[in-house]
Amino acid sequence: MVFKALADPVRLRLFSLIASHEGGEACVCDISPAVDVSQPTISHHLKVLKAAGLLESERRASWVYYRVVPEVLTSLAEVLQAGEPAASLEVLS
Repeated sequence: MVFKALADPVRLRLFSLIASHEGGEACVCDISPAVDVSQPTISHHLKVLKAAGLLESERRASWVYYRVVPEVLTSLAEVLQAGEPAASLEVLS
């Protein structure tokens, strides 16, 4: 499910923007200028990333802030390293 969620170029871009944003979190207003799709489309992609366990969110007033689940970055790095055992893939299922 994780790799399927990241397979879409827009979702991968959103994930990267959030992961690299100052403070490690971002709201749609912070990242939407960097992605050439509508706000409802961005919200849909963020929902998919959240359902895949890649993002967490927190509502603050009228904005929702997203951050990457820290363990996900570690698990992705382990899986993407050459020679990593297949057992690591279970973490991302």
